[in-house]
Amino acid sequence: MALSRLDQLYRQVILDHSSHPHHHGNLADSSQKVELHNPTCGDVVTVEVKLKDEIIEDIAFSGHGCSISTASASMMTDAVIGKTLAEASQLSELFSDLVQGKDVDATALEDGAMLSGVAKFPARIKCATLAWKALDQIIAHPDVKEYKEEIEE
Repeated sequence: MALSRLDQLYRQVILDHSSHPHHHGNLADSSQKVELHNPTCGDVVTVEVKLKDEIIEDIAFSGHGCSISTASASMMTDAVIGKTLAEASQLSELFSDLVQGKDVDATALEDGAMLSGVAKFPARIKCATLAWKALDQIIAHPDVKEYKEEIEE
């Protein structure tokens, strides 16, 4: 019974992030902007950041997608705001491992740790990682102002 209550809590947190996403919108003064499109399901996410001395000073996301994609983007913004690019990269790698079902300590991901159940649904992994992949592009190419891509299977 306790596991069932924990699953309900996780679902409620995911639904809350999906219905009332944090850092949703656009940044007027973003330094980088990445748009990714998942053609398999139609999810589109744009992640914008304001960097100062390689620190994510502000972050926002926009676009449209399923509840997992939206919740994950919301959770990602909460987890990485105020972090250095190196710290954000570590969190992104940790999240990727988590949703692939690897045994990790996901405490640093904050609410993002609650998406561990995505590992049971391989088709949803791309939904959960879309915003994180956009962040990865920003981290890999901090000098590129705008980037747009359709992710491949």
